[in-house]
Amino acid sequence: MSARSSIGATQLDRALGGWQQRRGPAYRALAGSLRTLVLDGRVPVETRLPAERELCAVLGVSRTTVTAAYELLREQGFLASRRGSGSWTALPPGHPLPAAGLSPLPNDRGGVIDLGVAAMSAAEPWIGRAMAAACAELPAYTRTHGDFPAGLQVLREAVAERFVQRGLPTTAEQIMITSGAAGALTLLLRALVGPADRIAVESPSYANALQAIRFHGGRAVPVPFERDGWSMDAWARALREAAPTVAYVIPDFHNPTGLLMPDQQRRDLVALARATGTQLIVDETMVELSLDDSAPMPRPTASFDRSGSVITIGSAGKTFWGGLRIGWIRAAPDLIRRIAGDRASLDVCSPVVEQLAVRHLLTECLPEVLAFQRQRVREQRDALVAAVRQDLPGWSFRVPDGGLSLWVRTEDGGISGSALAATAAQSFGVWIGSGPRFGVDGVLERFVRLPFAQPVEVSQEAVRRLAAARAAGAGAAAPGEFSLL
Repeated sequence: MSARSSIGATQLDRALGGWQQRRGPAYRALAGSLRTLVLDGRVPVETRLPAERELCAVLGVSRTTVTAAYELLREQGFLASRRGSGSWTALPPGHPLPAAGLSPLPNDRGGVIDLGVAAMSAAEPWIGRAMAAACAELPAYTRTHGDFPAGLQVLREAVAERFVQRGLPTTAEQIMITSGAAGALTLLLRALVGPADRIAVESPSYANALQAIRFHGGRAVPVPFERDGWSMDAWARALREAAPTVAYVIPDFHNPTGLLMPDQQRRDLVALARATGTQLIVDETMVELSLDDSAPMPRPTASFDRSGSVITIGSAGKTFWGGLRIGWIRAAPDLIRRIAGDRASLDVCSPVVEQLAVRHLLTECLPEVLAFQRQRVREQRDALVAAVRQDLPGWSFRVPDGGLSLWVRTEDGGISGSALAATAAQSFGVWIGSGPRFGVDGVLERFVRLPFAQPVEVSQEAVRRLAAARAAGAGAAAPGEFSLL
């Protein structure tokens, strides 16, 4: 469970919005709006709520209304209280918590459309050319033992140069090559986080990162988004009250929401991390997938760091092809040396041929690959947006300016994201990630993630099946009229 924090009456009033416009008694409207905030993850589980007297003064309602709303939430299992300790948000007994990260379905599952993974097919013909170039360079490395814990020097230099091109001075000594961004995060958790240490994360956040934190034994502290992005007030409270050892954030086309953190918030977050002694892990795996050519990208988050509190992880997977399994860490040279020295007990080093291929892609092919990938993703995003608006008009989402996924609110017919995902997978042959997989405490039930990483015609068919699954509800029979792709 998350570490207990608190929410002030004024902040809760803003989060509740127009709750008084709901039909029915005022206390039920208030309870229903509070319950929605918990289920959507905007108020994390185990958040201490304001005292009844304080909240009724801010909301402008009688204390009887607040008391009755709190009591109803207790009866429903969404609020817990203890004399002298106040009341805090909860989930009803038996509510399922996320138990696994997202995994792709086997490729031999005929007719199944897999939207569980936000990753594209390879950017050909560049991948083939890069592998051929890597094999041509390989003999120079086969004369050695092939064990390079920090990575090949030529690739470390290429990654450092890409940071320089983006406006962040970097040397090869600040770079370590890893087995994908997942390998980078695992190495950092081993080096920086002890059992039961707290780790601040966005809510929602990347499902596999949350799973890595759970496997490591860390305690995730969820920090909810505002409607249009990060709340620095919420981050300040989380870092000061929960005192996490590490914070993990995705400021560049956030997975799953697609949000992009502006420069000032990056500056503020780095200052908060420095002031509270929190190590900030910044995930840049989506940074190259900007789909708005007219808008300049914000500066790298690490460019606001002067104290070594920011560590950056990145990957070739989203830009080129996930099958390469090459990622990297940018950090202070002493931390790079320490992690490289400890790596032997995990995976020793990353594959040499793949490292050489990524070096070739970064130094010889990047501009044309980015132009190709961005155009492809832009077309796929626009097709998915159009399909959802046509076939599922009650669903709401923000169209992202980059990344690979839509974060969709499904509350238009009483069907939760988890129920929809189960029905869609079991009866309609389409796999999606439900909201709770991207949350800490089993919340976010009204959301699903829909990647636009598939070809246009596949996404259109997937949405058609999702519309049928939503209409059928849980337990629907498999429809015979759907053609298998």
